Amino acid sequence: MSRDRVLITGAGSGLGLALAQHYARDGAQVLCVDIDAARAEAASAALSGSGHLSFVADVGNDASMEALADAVNAAVGGVDVLLNNAGIASGGPLLGSSMDEWRRLLEINLLGVVRGTQHFLPGMLQRGRGHVASTASFAGLAGAPGIMSYGVAKAGVVALSEQLRAEMHGTGVSVSVICPAFFRTNLLQNFHGDSKVRGYAERMMERSTDTLESVSGAVYQDLRAKRFLILPTRAEPLRWRLKRWFPNYYFKKIVEFASQATRP
Repeated sequence: MSRDRVLITGAGSGLGLALAQHYARDGAQVLCVDIDAARAEAASAALSGSGHLSFVADVGNDASMEALADAVNAAVGGVDVLLNNAGIASGGPLLGSSMDEWRRLLEINLLGVVRGTQHFLPGMLQRGRGHVASTASFAGLAGAPGIMSYGVAKAGVVALSEQLRAEMHGTGVSVSVICPAFFRTNLLQNFHGDSKVRGYAERMMERSTDTLESVSGAVYQDLRAKRFLILPTRAEPLRWRLKRWFPNYYFKKIVEFASQATRP
């Protein structure tokens, strides 16, 4: 029986690296992609088992992703599981955010998912099987103020995944979207935006009872089960249900919750 070939962008650290470790332990061949060559190589070298590979790519760049697809296809002939995981963080209201910030967030967090999927989905369709999973955020579902460019980009990932799921129905290709809230990771290293929002996010990460281990474990279980909407942090399933069933109450609470971001 052949091994699954699993490509993960942003695999050099955080959730991407943790998921790479899960897949490797289960016998998959993992293709670690990162914008930093040293991180990609270190991630691949540290995985259990053999045959893992590292690649360098910028998901926000057309030519870089095309070159990645060429290199991957030449090395292993395609992928069975694609995890569009790479992303950056931002925060702040609409007024005061720059167009440069919007372009950067959309190029990486949303169009990076589009690029990865466009390059690796055709091979899955040809083989009649595969799995496309993309890391969004609960910010893409929350409708919260103060995280405008980030929330909109991640909401785009959710919408893209919903539509792709419908397009792939009956093809043998499954689709998942991953929507965690705050947990301790290195996402804020490349933060762009309001310093007050960054400080709030840092405090929420520190207070979170969710860990990288718990979140990655929950995500991996749901990916293996091919669940579509993955809410791996503890409070988010209830918050998602509140938004769907009691939208006015949810709106009141999310505004109150978000107002804490402006407090010292």
